[in-house]
Amino acid sequence: MGVDVKMITGDHIAIAKEISREVDLGTNIVEASTILGNKDSNKISKESIIEKADGFAQVFPEHKYRIVEHLQEKGHIVGMTGDGVNDAPALKKADIGIAVEGATDAAKSAAGIVLTQPGLSVIIDAIKESRRIFQRMNNYAIYRIGETIRILLFLTLSIIVFNFYPITPLMIVLLAILNDMPIVTIAYDNVRQSPQPERWNMRTILGIATTLGIIGVASTFILLYIGTDIFQLNPSMLQSFIYLKLSVAGHLFLFVARTRHHFWSIKPALPLFLAVVCTQAAATLIVVYGVLLPAIGWQLAIFVWLYSLIEFIIVDFAKIPIYNLLEHKGVIFHR
Repeated sequence: MGVDVKMITGDHIAIAKEISREVDLGTNIVEASTILGNKDSNKISKESIIEKADGFAQVFPEHKYRIVEHLQEKGHIVGMTGDGVNDAPALKKADIGIAVEGATDAAKSAAGIVLTQPGLSVIIDAIKESRRIFQRMNNYAIYRIGETIRILLFLTLSIIVFNFYPITPLMIVLLAILNDMPIVTIAYDNVRQSPQPERWNMRTILGIATTLGIIGVASTFILLYIGTDIFQLNPSMLQSFIYLKLSVAGHLFLFVARTRHHFWSIKPALPLFLAVVCTQAAATLIVVYGVLLPAIGWQLAIFVWLYSLIEFIIVDFAKIPIYNLLEHKGVIFHR
């Protein structure tokens, strides 16, 4: 899973090497006092040795804290397991302190996670779940940024350039209310956790969200032109026409944002799917029958749905090359 595991023990180095070999951790075991007990040794050299070691033997309590500290200074996210009072400082220092089953109260108090059953395999479950949570947060960030651009940029440009208010304040309130349910269900969505540790890539998140958001703005302006010049709708019907598009396309955009690949690559969770269906059915019925808003009828509503579905397919297929471009540039920039 991309996590480098190191053994830390107070046992003799010969015993540590044999145990480490039996559990496939490697046999590059370092005697802690030779690197941490020498005050004259170079700090960079210490950190390099600690980073490359498979484990540490003949360790004193203060060594554990310093091992964690040196790894953190090398830029690593460090987890630490322990059960005794002498492990507490290192558990507190680590990014993720894990007190194992039967640990002392001091170790439990210092740790961020406390295991209640024997064994360490539950850590794997914690890593998987945390990576799923990270994916959901990442998907939400892309959706929220992209959707904000789609709505606010369109509204701002419509008012400034065309001196036209495309939706009313009541429509904005309805958009916000009907958005809440699908947003909540993102927390239960199906995602595929990464096989490697995750880090925020704000360049990619902002790049993909902004690009897809701008595509959405352009498509809404095209629909505004259709409603104005082709269908010749009066201003109140045009506002309902645009409102339905913003609502439907916005929630379809959620299915684009929730996966790095095509929308069908990962099946959406049932709560998310039902939330989108119910809220968009409500939005459609509101504008078809004129509940709170001017009515536009079924024909215009069906046209908006077809238009939004076509936009959804185009955006979904455009997403992959945009991701590839951003990530490729990111690699070059990193080098």
